[in-house]
Amino acid sequence: MELMGCGTALVTPFRSDLSVDEGALRSLVEWQIASGIGFLVPCGTTGEAATLSEAEWLRVIEIVAETAAGRVPVFGGCTSNATLDAVAKARKLARVKGLTGILTANPYYNKPGQEGQYQHFRAIAESVDVPVLLYNIPGRTAANLEPATALRLAEIPNIIGIKESSGNITQITELLTQAPRSFRVFAGDDSIALPVLALGGAGLVSVASNVIPAEMSAMIRAALDGDWATARSVNARYFRLMLAHFWEASPAPVKAVMKMIGRGDDVLRLPMVPVSDATRKKLEALVNELGFAQGAETLAGANRLAS
Repeated sequence: MELMGCGTALVTPFRSDLSVDEGALRSLVEWQIASGIGFLVPCGTTGEAATLSEAEWLRVIEIVAETAAGRVPVFGGCTSNATLDAVAKARKLARVKGLTGILTANPYYNKPGQEGQYQHFRAIAESVDVPVLLYNIPGRTAANLEPATALRLAEIPNIIGIKESSGNITQITELLTQAPRSFRVFAGDDSIALPVLALGGAGLVSVASNVIPAEMSAMIRAALDGDWATARSVNARYFRLMLAHFWEASPAPVKAVMKMIGRGDDVLRLPMVPVSDATRKKLEALVNELGFAQGAETLAGANRLAS
C-alpha cells in the first residue's frame, strides 16, 4: 500500500491497574480506520513505548496489526539507544504478522554524531526486509539527524522515508528539495503539517488524530489534492487543539481530551502523570468551545469540509 496522508501516532490505553487495555486498543484502531485515517503508528512517543516491557511492546503492535487486518499500513515503533538491541528488536518486530514496517528514532541519551546515527540506522535497516521509516525527534533524543545524513540513508533500499519532528522548517525544506521522489517526508508535528505539505511532504504523523481522526485526515487529504482553502479552514478550526496537546508533556493532554470526549481514559505510566487541574480546565473549555459531543466527534463536519 502507498504510504501517504495522515497517520496516527496511537496512544496506548491503560486500565486503572496500569495494564494494557487490549479491548480499548482494538476499539481505537477500528474507530481510526472507520474515520478515514491513512496509516497507524503504535508504540511511538505518544504510545508511551518507553514505559512498556518488551512483551507489552510486541503485544500492542501485534494487536494493532491484527485489528487493522491489512486495511491500512501499520508501522510499529522500534527504538533503542544501543544499536545491537535495536537490531534485535527490529528482527522480532519484522516477524509480526500483518505489520507493514518499522519506525525508528534517533538513539537517545548517547548523543551520537552524524556518522554514528548513519551507522545505527543502516544496521537496523539492513537487519530486516520490511520498510523502515526514520524518526528525527531531537527534542526528545538530544540527537538531530541532519539532511545530508538522511539523504545518505535514503540510498538504502528499504529506508522509505522519515517522520521529521525537528520543527525546523529550514532543515525540512533542505531535505525535501534534495530527497529522491521515492523518499517520503512526513511532518511529525500537527502544527507545521501544512507548511511541510506545501513544500512537498507526503503527509503527517499526527497526535491530534487520536481525537479528531476524520478532521485531520480531511485536512491532509485536501492539502495533497491542492485544495488549500479546505486545508486552511480545517487547520484554523483545530489549530489551538493541536497546540493544546503539548500544553504539558505528551501524551498526557491528548489522553485527557480523549477522556473528555468519551474515547478513552487518561491513565498514564510513571514518570508520566495526568495533566494538572489548571491544564484540565483549559482543555475542557477548549473542548466545549469546539462543540465535541461525548463519543461523537465532528465526523460529519469534516466530511462536509472535504466535499
